[in-house]
Amino acid sequence: MIPRYTRPEMGKIWAEENKFRTWLEIELLACEAHAELGVIPKESARTIRNKANFSVKRIEEIEAEVKHDVIAFLTNVGEYVGPDSRFIHLGMTSSDVLDTGLAVQMKQSAELLLKDLRQLSDVLARRAKEFKYTIMVGRTHGIHAEPTTFGLKLALWYDETQRNIRRLEQAKETISVGQISGAVGTYEHLDPFVERYVCEKLGLKPAPISTQILQRDLHAEFLTTLSLIGSSLEKFATEIRHLQKTEILEAEEYFSKGQKGSSAMPHKRNPITCERIAGLARVLRGNAHAAMENITLWHERDITHSSVERIILPDSCILLDYMITTFTDIIDKLIVYPENMKKNLDLTSGLIFSQSVLLALTKRGMKREDAYAAVQRDAMDVWSREAEKKNFRDVLESDGTIGAYLRTEDLDTIFDLKKSIQHVDYIFERVGLK
Repeated sequence: MIPRYTRPEMGKIWAEENKFRTWLEIELLACEAHAELGVIPKESARTIRNKANFSVKRIEEIEAEVKHDVIAFLTNVGEYVGPDSRFIHLGMTSSDVLDTGLAVQMKQSAELLLKDLRQLSDVLARRAKEFKYTIMVGRTHGIHAEPTTFGLKLALWYDETQRNIRRLEQAKETISVGQISGAVGTYEHLDPFVERYVCEKLGLKPAPISTQILQRDLHAEFLTTLSLIGSSLEKFATEIRHLQKTEILEAEEYFSKGQKGSSAMPHKRNPITCERIAGLARVLRGNAHAAMENITLWHERDITHSSVERIILPDSCILLDYMITTFTDIIDKLIVYPENMKKNLDLTSGLIFSQSVLLALTKRGMKREDAYAAVQRDAMDVWSREAEKKNFRDVLESDGTIGAYLRTEDLDTIFDLKKSIQHVDYIFERVGLK
């Protein structure tokens, strides 16, 4: 079960109160623009600004009868304003309010998510530097390969998070557009100045062209970006789950006092939070798929997208906010076991240096094919005689073919772990971690 959502900021963005408050501001700004143009009396615009208000409960009561949310909203606002309410929504269509308001909510959400990502980035940077030189085995296909450091693993996640920040900044820019263009987007009953005025005041740009709606590829880009970020978090969480396996135990989720891991087995310490992150990423991807389905609409507009967006937009923003802040806490409190990393590094008795041996032989003049065959032969000997704890270096030193090319001091250099991490500083600098 997902814990109770404890960050109210994102929830407030998608609450009915904020939605209607945003709608009201759009209508008020439109009235001000009309007054600037002399279309309505300036005194009426001031009256509307001073008197306009709404009640969520009353809107719901009206909507139950009229079956139209914008009409219910306008009716309720009119109850507060009085006769001057005839100037509200002048020349506009419902989507002018709905889509422009939705853009404001998505922009607000993106700004909060960017704040989340930057906090995650800071924690990743700190812990990457903490374990910058902590040597562990690198794994390819899940099999021991060559040495790396745990700091490099975290630096990789830091770098990917920077890309996600840039992606979300771009997506925020994409969806920060509004429209006040009328029933089919032709401004037949509106001066385009109204749209420019409203959008500028809301921190949006006017869409270059609209029909009755903003085109849904914009929203699909936003939700696809959220799903990409969620997929990155899933990747990071999955790696932690691998590292927490009993046979590996190189890193582990924090296990709090009083926490229980299993209803049946008291000894269990399971990576449940990382599993939760991995599972919830699937929801984000599903929502992104629904957003892409919303792109295709009938003529200037239908409302097949509307019902979908009432679910996928707030859910995706709230969910990703939860996922980022939760994963930030995981990284902040992550328990790391350098001693287990060293123990696992030695599991293959030196086989992780096989490429170094291969390259050293070729540098001394041995044909690559012959060198590969010789090194592989000795490596397989170590694998097959694991019970005897045979050491790869010892096998190499007893191999006359290898000995004809490599001396003891050569093997000393080859089997020196410092060589494996000599470029860590360079990599850290390149990803912006100094």
